[in-house]
Amino acid sequence: MNKRRLLERFLRYVKIETTALDETTEYPSSPGQLTLGRLLADELRAIGAVNVVQNEHGIVFASLLGSNAKTRQAPTIALCSHLDTSPETSGLNVRPQVIESYAGGDLHLPGDPSKTILVSDNPDLANLIGHTLITSDGTTLLGADDKAGVAIIMETIETLVERPDLLHGPIRVCFTCDEEVGRGVDKLTLEEIGAAACYTLDGHAHDEIDVETFSADQASVTIRGVNIHPSIAKDRMTNAIRAAAEFIRRLPRDRMAPEVSDGRQGFLHPFEMSGGVAEVKIKILLRDFDTAQLAEQAKLLNRIAEEVKKEFPKGEISVDVRAQYRNMADGLGKEPRAVAFAEEALRRLNRTAHKTIVRGGTDGSRLTEMGLPTPNLSCGGHNPHSPLEWASLDEMASSVEWLLSLAEVWSEAAGK
Repeated sequence: MNKRRLLERFLRYVKIETTALDETTEYPSSPGQLTLGRLLADELRAIGAVNVVQNEHGIVFASLLGSNAKTRQAPTIALCSHLDTSPETSGLNVRPQVIESYAGGDLHLPGDPSKTILVSDNPDLANLIGHTLITSDGTTLLGADDKAGVAIIMETIETLVERPDLLHGPIRVCFTCDEEVGRGVDKLTLEEIGAAACYTLDGHAHDEIDVETFSADQASVTIRGVNIHPSIAKDRMTNAIRAAAEFIRRLPRDRMAPEVSDGRQGFLHPFEMSGGVAEVKIKILLRDFDTAQLAEQAKLLNRIAEEVKKEFPKGEISVDVRAQYRNMADGLGKEPRAVAFAEEALRRLNRTAHKTIVRGGTDGSRLTEMGLPTPNLSCGGHNPHSPLEWASLDEMASSVEWLLSLAEVWSEAAGK
């Protein structure tokens, strides 16, 4: 594994804007994802991967055969990361800052003096003295979510090609688009992946296996008022903005809100509102580790809608809820080796796996729901979706080592 090459890959990838766009139904939602996908496909061909293709949806596939005749009979595993970055913070003109041999202390971001990555807010930094850290300049996100994962997979594949002494079975690479807007696997079939188990590289820090995620729905609330010139509005106008304010006011604030919840507590999260007197639209995230609770959250939203409708009887309020993804814990038991082999791979490196839960979701949530057990592995990223995002090159390198060991563990399952 070439650590300097890993860094150069990562820096190359984050400079390509791949921000996902929620307001379009096109897949991929932004052209930069196609640009990055083409680059990766070219690099995979140059590395020596086979069956490399970027399909009509922008998804990139590639394969490695097993390292010898015996390991070619082992179960195929897939490695997956997403090309897009979050629309919550700009990904245009990312200017990464590389801090060699981190000496401790706060990280000042040169593009925006008001932005500082504080040790007090990032306790992980205390354990990373001497690491090479990468940040943005503070005006954009960094894009480690999930270009750290992309770089880790690419470095793993090139290392396996360079090192014929490293045992591995068949490996399938898959780079998806639009994961950040919940559409990562919309254009993907399990037959295209063709694996017994899959691993998304889309996690936090190092040596973590995410084995549970939120189950998730999204609600779109549409409030229609009656607009008329305010000079003649008495007893005639219904202001959708006021009705929307009342709707938001009635959402729980001392519970079921991300600001006051952690661990296994679910929430309702209004994250976008737009419109005017005639019509307002509100988007709300529904999240809980217990999938059944999503239905209860939807009932609460509908009950609030009915209450607000009584106060604004001339208006109309509709609540439309669509499914996004489900807790991966519900399906990982289908292939228990997916998690057990990841733990064993770390044990062989004299490291200990930490099984964790994610207050969010990954492509792995959807893939597991579809029938392909897909735990999520950590890859050195911190503070995702934020201009305060940062990554550790050393943690990324440790994830490459993990994947190399994992490939060896799976190769030993040939004929089993």
